[in-house]
Amino acid sequence: MISQHPRRSQPRKIDLGISKWRHLIENFFGKLKEFKPIAMRADKIDQSFCAMIHLAAAVISSR
Repeated sequence: MISQHPRRSQPRKIDLGISKWRHLIENFFGKLKEFKPIAMRADKIDQSFCAMIHLAAAVISSR
């Protein structure tokens, strides 16, 4: 989230709920990039790629 300028004449409203979920998703993708086989993988079958993502997510959530 980009912070606002403190002297803005009409400050914008910030939805903290959306900001919280966005932060969690960005952290997940950062952790997912640690798994090099998944980050560098180019499977011919979408199902096997999706299965690798689910496997990595299970490992991340078990930490």
